[in-house]
Amino acid sequence: MSTRSYRRIVADGFWYNNPGLVQLLGLCPLLAISGTVVNALGLGLATTLTLVASNLSVSAIRNWVRPEIRIPVYVLIIASVVTAIELAMNAYFHELYLILGIFIPLIVTNCAIIGRAEAFASKNPMPRALVDALAMGLGFTAVLVALGGLREALGQGTLFAQAHLMFGDMARGLTLTLVEDYRGFLLAVLPPGAFIGLGLLLALKNAVDEHLERRAARRRTAMAEQPQT
Repeated sequence: MSTRSYRRIVADGFWYNNPGLVQLLGLCPLLAISGTVVNALGLGLATTLTLVASNLSVSAIRNWVRPEIRIPVYVLIIASVVTAIELAMNAYFHELYLILGIFIPLIVTNCAIIGRAEAFASKNPMPRALVDALAMGLGFTAVLVALGGLREALGQGTLFAQAHLMFGDMARGLTLTLVEDYRGFLLAVLPPGAFIGLGLLLALKNAVDEHLERRAARRRTAMAEQPQT
């Protein structure tokens, strides 16, 4: 197996192999929690922290775990990390913890996390596993925040509402009101709105990919038509 560069690992996490837009993993929390930017950011950062800790742990012990028991070991590591994160959020971000609810412990069952542990961290040294975890986690978080921003803007006419749940009382002034006296668009905040929003993001990514592919094809054609000297 060829060794990918760090640049390629980052590009895969954010774009070419993004968990939310390409792999389509972890869609349950992505669709359920993305009602606002703050909720989406909270769950995204918790998922990223879980990816970082689990990838580093799996990479560190990859030569000591027998293949027959690797999956139970990975699940045990992920569950331990998620439990620690859940307790920390309950202690320091209690209101946000109550909003996210069951979807914090459900990070354990996120296929993207066990998938990165099995497909990448168990086969690579710790620095590469760390970069992969950050790229995948932040790429997933970016999709969550984009979807949360879209739904919050359409559903409530605001952005960063209830930012104090994550950043403290000093962040109460961060709320942006996009439309005064906005009555809201109910579909955007309901579950069907999450599916529609994700579909729009997927369509946008596919359109960008097609545009880049056409531009690359034109460049290759132009280079092939140049006279050889």
